Amino acid sequence: MPFRFIFTGAFLLTATSAHAQIAGLESLIPAGDGAVSGRIIQLVVLLTVLSLAPGLLIMVTSFTRFVVAFSFLRSGLGLQSTPANLFLISLSLFMTFFVMGPTFDRAWNDGVRPLTENQISEAEAFTRTTEPFREFMMTHVRPKDLQMFTDLAAVNYPRPSEGEKIDLRILIPAFMISELRRGFEIGFLIALPFLVIDMIVATLVMSMGMMMMPPTVLALPFKILFFVLIDGWNILVSGLVRSYF
Repeated sequence: MPFRFIFTGAFLLTATSAHAQIAGLESLIPAGDGAVSGRIIQLVVLLTVLSLAPGLLIMVTSFTRFVVAFSFLRSGLGLQSTPANLFLISLSLFMTFFVMGPTFDRAWNDGVRPLTENQISEAEAFTRTTEPFREFMMTHVRPKDLQMFTDLAAVNYPRPSEGEKIDLRILIPAFMISELRRGFEIGFLIALPFLVIDMIVATLVMSMGMMMMPPTVLALPFKILFFVLIDGWNILVSGLVRSYF
């Protein structure tokens, strides 16, 4: 019995000291003028932005053009799963890092690093970080697409005056449409020689009376051989990268 009381007393003392060391909610929230609900909203917004960060980076970089061109290449060759999606996406990502390297460096040095060192505020960091991406998109956006979104947004958004920066809500969709258009143009040039090979093989198969033989089965080795002989990967990748310089 005495041991039971001693054990119970020690447990209560330990629990009391541990409870005294537990910080309250107010100590976890930085001091400031904002209320608790405002801090919670900031945390929710931060988590939402972090979860959408990969998609946002894809929207404002050269990834779209690369992945569309590689998809057309695989379709033109007549291959369903070779190269695999993982390989095409990984190659597109590394090519994106290569093309966007100077833009990423500027965004990091001008916006992200000063923010982590508490040299600038969040609002100023956002402006400095997005400025390199804004310049990249303005360089490669098609004026017709940009004008279309500017006209569509004239009802809800104020039209920017001369010399004023265009809202990102207008610039980003215009840039994505422009990248899709250029990707499809490159895809047409990629698929055209493979289509010619398919037509030649189909004509030969029909002239030989091989009605039951699918032309695509016979055309596949010739298309792969043609692509390898012209060093297609080197030509395609170098052409895609040079299209941004």
